[in-house]
Amino acid sequence: MNPVATVLSTRKRKSRLRFRVAPAVWLAIATGLGTATGSAVGTRRFILQNGEDFTGGDLKGVGVDSIGRVQSGFNLGSVPITDASSIWSALLLKDGSLLLGTGNEGKLIQVHGAQAKVVAETKALVITSLAEASDGSVVLGTLPEGKVLKWASGKLTEWVKLKGVEHVWQVAFDPKTKAVFAATGPEGKLFRIDANGNAQVFFDAEEQHLMCVAVAPDGTIYAGASDKAKLYRITGPGRASVMHDFGLTEVRAVAVGPRGEVYAIANDIKASSDVPKHSSRSRAQASAGPVSPPSKTKGKGKLYRFDKDGSPEELLDNKEEHFVSLAVGSDGKPYVGTGVEGRVYTVQPNHNSVLIADTEERQVSALLLTGNNRFLASTDPAVLHPIRSIGGADAVWTSKVLDAGLRARFGRISWEASGSLELSTRTGGTLVPDETWSDWSRPITAPDLVESPPARYLQIRARWTRDPNATLNELEVPFVTDNLRAVIKEIDATSSARKAESSKDVMEASGGPIVEKPNADVKLKWKVDNPDKDELRFRLQYRMVGADTWFDMLKPQETLTKEEYTWDTGDLPEGRYRVRVVATDERANPPDRVKRHELESGIILVDNTPPTIEGLRATGRRVQGTVIDGVGPIARIEMSVAGSDQWRPYYPKDGIFDEQREEFDADVSSQVPAGPVMLSVRAYDQANNAVVRNLIL
Repeated sequence: MNPVATVLSTRKRKSRLRFRVAPAVWLAIATGLGTATGSAVGTRRFILQNGEDFTGGDLKGVGVDSIGRVQSGFNLGSVPITDASSIWSALLLKDGSLLLGTGNEGKLIQVHGAQAKVVAETKALVITSLAEASDGSVVLGTLPEGKVLKWASGKLTEWVKLKGVEHVWQVAFDPKTKAVFAATGPEGKLFRIDANGNAQVFFDAEEQHLMCVAVAPDGTIYAGASDKAKLYRITGPGRASVMHDFGLTEVRAVAVGPRGEVYAIANDIKASSDVPKHSSRSRAQASAGPVSPPSKTKGKGKLYRFDKDGSPEELLDNKEEHFVSLAVGSDGKPYVGTGVEGRVYTVQPNHNSVLIADTEERQVSALLLTGNNRFLASTDPAVLHPIRSIGGADAVWTSKVLDAGLRARFGRISWEASGSLELSTRTGGTLVPDETWSDWSRPITAPDLVESPPARYLQIRARWTRDPNATLNELEVPFVTDNLRAVIKEIDATSSARKAESSKDVMEASGGPIVEKPNADVKLKWKVDNPDKDELRFRLQYRMVGADTWFDMLKPQETLTKEEYTWDTGDLPEGRYRVRVVATDERANPPDRVKRHELESGIILVDNTPPTIEGLRATGRRVQGTVIDGVGPIARIEMSVAGSDQWRPYYPKDGIFDEQREEFDADVSSQVPAGPVMLSVRAYDQANNAVVRNLIL
């Protein structure tokens, strides 16, 4: 049996795809449902080379292993079960027909070929399980009334009502003793029912529910519990030991392999809707509302294998969804069905987990994988899937929709494969293929140019018509997207002293304490809308307001690719400036395809010289003078007794700091002591440049 990769389908979930770019630059692009992100240089490539890359589209008769090999897989048929909304259990009879136990209606449906017929109605809410006895009769487990029924010769009868039981989760037939074992809840009891219908408690677990039971050829009984996921090994009435404590919430199913090995699936489901939490739950409560196979709540599942000596081996840990069904196939491998995305996994001896089937339904609720007739039963909606073959001439792999991010021209498609395959492509402008997409191109058997027209989205199809044993190992498609212009959206300039003037409505302090020292550096930052993610080069220029000449800010050989720059204005004349940022994509495109955009900043104040104080004088304890700055405005005036470092602020005569020239007339009598005093006067401009003058009072 050929393996299929253990990864998730983007039909139901996004997955990742790797791209390769030339020369030697990696591009991270979200594909499937995503769009292009990251850095692009010239030609890019879709590279499909591992399990996740090859899943997400449609697998018909093919599978993908985790190494990244696409090869033959399950080819499924489909028989809709219109008389039921959910399937809980399935049993293959000796005559080749199939029995299905349903939920919500509690119907027993028999399937011959593509014909499904209701053969019995139990009046129960759910037929949880089916087991065939040696005389050909079929035993049915039901809930919520705790009844075990029998179907024989086309007639349904109540066989036994188990005392104190609401849920018969699973029944299993022991061919050696002709007895039936029933795993039940809500008191966690395992019943043994003899051929005459006499029921006795065989084992009473500490947990509320025994969810599953299996009988080994040597007569050993295995039972799994919930709400604490324990697997019990039972060798006689009341003689049980915990074979394994999974530390999860439930053991969903247990199965015995051909060499006596034991397989079990356990889940971590925090809010399981189908397992009652309290034994006091009434019958009315148990039957209220629709019942489906295992919970609709998304959980996590694990598959374990136990040797005859009981040593555990974890085979599969699925953190994306929980498991609801388990079977051992004719090949001796374990198979599990999932409860959220309707998938079937198996595991190879080297622990390579394998996605063997991916159905359209939500749950794979039953697996029948022995003998010549093999089936999957799924729910939401209820469908029976006969396994027609492994691979076959009509085996087809269709990729997920690959997103180039923009309209693209596709180059030469190439691949690595053992055996001969036929590949085709199609393209379109919508995420979901529709009638606007191109037709599939002619099939090719060797690398060749993609014939599909330029478009944003690409899909690839491979057929196994020539060699059913071929494997597809790696696939590569180069492409070049349309070159779109990057647009500079805004420029922000910030000095260490204050924010530059701009179009933003920003309230800034004036006249307050000065905490920053003057600094000639101006921090320039800009935001760019770069739709095709080309690597950009930026050039910076400056000019004084009122002048027309632009001067280069960068050195002649300096290449700037970051969206920020520190501008040293220390040797520039003070005044008001504007900065221009020019963006080009010349590093990613040939000269004839280069796009550019430029944007000017708001006014940037360059002020690296302190103000002056003129006409400083004193009349008694009043101090007058004028502070003048070349750029302005004046930001603060303060005075202190020289040497005391006790500075006090004073306002200008007009009461507001708003001009390059500010007169002051300050009464300092409350600040200075009597007698001769040396007074220091300090003034700041808005760039935090300061001047100090002294006078004697």
